[in-house]
Amino acid sequence: MAYEPPTPHGSLPTELVNTLNESTPERLREVARYAEALAEYKTRDDRLDETSDDDRFEERPDELPPDVPSKATVTIKEINDNRYYYWQWRDGDKVKSKYKGPVDSDK
Repeated sequence: MAYEPPTPHGSLPTELVNTLNESTPERLREVARYAEALAEYKTRDDRLDETSDDDRFEERPDELPPDVPSKATVTIKEINDNRYYYWQWRDGDKVKSKYKGPVDSDK
């Protein structure tokens, strides 16, 4: 069975597909890391916007540290090629974070 290149999703702009097709494997990996981080950022920001109403939270999860509000969500940050969990929540116009622990690479 011959290996064939992947087929891009039809919704991707042709210019983007052409740029990716012309990229080196190293550049593609950089783009993938950036795209994943950007998607996580946008998803996290949307989640924080949806959960900004304190009335939606009635119970405090047991694993939540005392200085982290119950509206916090867990996100993953990549630092120096290592991945870590952080609690994040919105405090006014700012997004605050608190370290939770390393991401288990075995999962």
